[in-house]
Amino acid sequence: MPVNPEVVDVLRDDPTASSLRPSLDLSYGDPGRAAAMDRFHTQFVRRDDLVFDVGAHVGDRTASFRRLSARVIAVEPQPLCARSLRALYGDDDQVTVVEAACGAAIGLLELHINSANPTVSTVSPHFVQAADGAENWQGQIWDARLAVPATTLDVLVAEHGLPAFVKVDVEGFEDAVLAGLSHPLPALSFEFTTVDRAVARRALDRAVALGFTRFNLALGDTMALAEPAWLTAPALGALLDALPHSANSGDVYCRR
Repeated sequence: MPVNPEVVDVLRDDPTASSLRPSLDLSYGDPGRAAAMDRFHTQFVRRDDLVFDVGAHVGDRTASFRRLSARVIAVEPQPLCARSLRALYGDDDQVTVVEAACGAAIGLLELHINSANPTVSTVSPHFVQAADGAENWQGQIWDARLAVPATTLDVLVAEHGLPAFVKVDVEGFEDAVLAGLSHPLPALSFEFTTVDRAVARRALDRAVALGFTRFNLALGDTMALAEPAWLTAPALGALLDALPHSANSGDVYCRR
């Protein structure tokens, strides 16, 4: 089910959600980007698959998974983003919005909110420290904190079923999210940043422990795998270490 553009317009014009306008424009205002995302995701997602979108933000990946006719569990702890997801997908019975952070255990986590740029809000205080004053991160301020409920991938599997693909994009907490998973999956992705590569290395180690054997990465928002052939974990780790700081971020893809 496609997102209703009238709902997007209402959200864009909502003065209480003005900080989300750039994300909404990027996510729902660029047909070429959406088509490239769909082509990319067909490597991992098929019709009627179950997909977990962990760190859904305003749902650009959720939208792509739905265009591919997958069922989506969209996990997002920020109240403003979760409210937007419910507005965008409330009429779609194939999307379930879970307003929670995802981590290693159930309970509560402290969300560090970047009010001006909610896409980089995080539950990782270490990530906030690593980004403070770093190149490409100047001017980012995490100016509010909020206690949010925490769930785990294992809990989500128990409640919704085993997904064919899990996307994890949680700003420096990816290793903790994968620590909360014990089930083997066909494929998953997790974000990395060059400001804190140790998180990605720990997430990679956890992916190996979960039985993944083939790895690749996509840089930034390119929606294309950087390597022509899938790599071993040591080779992917070496590639992560060798990336220039200016690469900034991307996603590691893992297959069995």
